[in-house]
Amino acid sequence: MTTEQLIAQIRKKASFLCIGLDTDLDKIPPHLLSEEDPIFSFNKAIIDATHHLCVAYKPNIAFYEAYGMQGWASLEKTIQYLNTKYPEIFTIADAKRGDIGNTSTRYAKAFFEDLGFDSVTIAPYMGKDSVEPFLAFDNKHTILLALTSNKGAYDYQTQQIGGTELYKVVLETSLTYEGSENLMYVVGATKATYLKEIRKIIPNHFLLVPGVGAQGGSLEDVCAYGMNDSVGLLINSSRGIIYASKEKDFAEAAATKAKELQEQMKRELVLRS
Repeated sequence: MTTEQLIAQIRKKASFLCIGLDTDLDKIPPHLLSEEDPIFSFNKAIIDATHHLCVAYKPNIAFYEAYGMQGWASLEKTIQYLNTKYPEIFTIADAKRGDIGNTSTRYAKAFFEDLGFDSVTIAPYMGKDSVEPFLAFDNKHTILLALTSNKGAYDYQTQQIGGTELYKVVLETSLTYEGSENLMYVVGATKATYLKEIRKIIPNHFLLVPGVGAQGGSLEDVCAYGMNDSVGLLINSSRGIIYASKEKDFAEAAATKAKELQEQMKRELVLRS
């Protein structure tokens, strides 16, 4: 998917919502556990109930790897379902990969070619030759971890390197990579006040923003500091939407929560248009 296609979907749906498919068998409604593939059954119901309210889905790969081959099969069925029935939806493999060049190429092929994701999250610690293999794929996007929402982010990401915070060094250096126009960045909603500085470095790139809702991030603050002329934001919500209910109405409850966020986003788009 091209960036222009993603922007068109945001404008059409008045939404920049990304729903995280962090599917945990311990948390899904018990009646689904008798299904042949409970994970896929849950994902499919959530997708069918919410696809008109969001522009992206983000399976966290750990929740599928944890179940071995069956988990991978559920992930494959989920992405195939999305690509076949809702091809306008932007898909994110939240895998946080990053390794030496030839290994990164294999990771990229796995997520972009075999599974068919539009994007994948990448850890930048190993530098240029671990990131550029992902950027070599046409109309695919690499989402680089920049400033995350977890407490441990302060261990490294905000530390000074020659007078500049490490996350800024990551941003500035990544712009020199071949294919950097296909970069997006993870910036946690709990770090919203940092977005003003971040936008000075990357004014035009998309930001994937987790942490709104359950982790305490403010949608209004993220929009105030992070929105650009193309919107430039994908706000992720996972637990707050997909686990809104453990009863048989779980999909409808998820749609209600997604609608609440979409309506907030619509107001922000009108406010800042």
